[in-house]
Amino acid sequence: MQRRQSVPHTFEETIAAEKAKLEAQFAKLKPGPELDALRRKIRQLDAAAHLSDWLSSPALQPPKAQNEGSNSRN
Repeated sequence: MQRRQSVPHTFEETIAAEKAKLEAQFAKLKPGPELDALRRKIRQLDAAAHLSDWLSSPALQPPKAQNEGSNSRN
């Protein structure tokens, strides 16, 4: 029997799935250290998602290389 190949997931999809799972656990917990730890982890996932959005935004592009033949310092 062959193993089924898993579908590759994007970083954003993985973050969103993990956040949804943790939020479901969060809703079931009573106040305490476990709830605080989940809250921190959810905040970290939010930060990771925002950073990923920022890093992949079209406005954030690496500097374009200058042509070797053109030198503005004559």
